[in-house]
Amino acid sequence: MSLQLLGSRTSPFVRQVRVTALEKGLGEALPLRETNPFENDPALLAANPLGKVPALVGTPLGTLHDSRLLCEYIDSLRPEPPLLPRDGGARWAVLRRQATAVGIMDAAAAHVMEARRDDGAISAHWQQRREQAMARGAAALAADFAQDGFALDLGSIATAVALAYLDFRHPQVEWRRAHAALAAWVDDFAQRPSMTASAPPA
Repeated sequence: MSLQLLGSRTSPFVRQVRVTALEKGLGEALPLRETNPFENDPALLAANPLGKVPALVGTPLGTLHDSRLLCEYIDSLRPEPPLLPRDGGARWAVLRRQATAVGIMDAAAAHVMEARRDDGAISAHWQQRREQAMARGAAALAADFAQDGFALDLGSIATAVALAYLDFRHPQVEWRRAHAALAAWVDDFAQRPSMTASAPPA
């Protein structure tokens, strides 16, 4: 099996997949081909008809796309460490946390794209709504953390990546000020080799 991940180093969706692969000890088996999704790379369009990153090629199932699907697939390739409970309430708790974190990434990435519009039609209304979504998402994750703490799983990986992306692209959201305990956890998680190896370019 010869896998290749198509994506950008600055994408939080791609980083989520890379961190998952590194935590599973599969980093070297999942090389990244730097791909700009806005340049209509034929390889990316063939791998993902939606033209989005990440996309994974070379699997026995054909090409796969969507960061959550890729993370679950990577988790299935090696039993240790298990990053998603196989059943029960714990599984749904991890997937819910992952969905919240990926939703933060969605809002944050859309905010970046809106800010880059060159037609003078940037919508302050939608930018504000996106910032509010990011802040509410961070609050929901902080509430989860306060109740249960975070084990190493697909939900905590997505959380760490999403909040690091807010620090990277959206310091104006100021989620750290309201959620000091979660911020301390993110800072600790950021020291993991998987996070340092997948950090976006400065």
